[in-house]
Amino acid sequence: MRILYFENHVLTLSYDRERKTGYAVWNGFLSSSEFQEATTKCVELMEKEELVNWLADNRKMKAIRQADQQWFLENIVPRLLHSSLQRMATLVSHDIFNKMAVDNIMQRAGTHDHLTMRDFQDEAAATAWLEAPASTAAQESFNA
Repeated sequence: MRILYFENHVLTLSYDRERKTGYAVWNGFLSSSEFQEATTKCVELMEKEELVNWLADNRKMKAIRQADQQWFLENIVPRLLHSSLQRMATLVSHDIFNKMAVDNIMQRAGTHDHLTMRDFQDEAAATAWLEAPASTAAQESFNA
């Protein structure tokens, strides 16, 4: 059962304690303060609930400013890479500038041995991948 953790006009953040999965549904363009607050809330939830799976629904999210990308790399990525997360599924934004920004952040973040990330267009496929046994998900990620 999903439990609402945080909600405002740009982010709905929830989790399923039993599945150890977090869900972030993004909406629109975020100011720097909104972006920082929202991404910090995401990592706080990951850490507090020791989540292993994450579904980022970026489909309605708009571009991320360069300064916010840099802030994310410096402040959020280290916490993300040291978290309990093992799989992150992203529903890719319809906004090409957001997709480019997210790709840039992930490329600059470097390697992350314990965290497997994969992009999806379909929520059902993303959820199925997150819920698949670890060996199946790793193989699917390798073949993607």
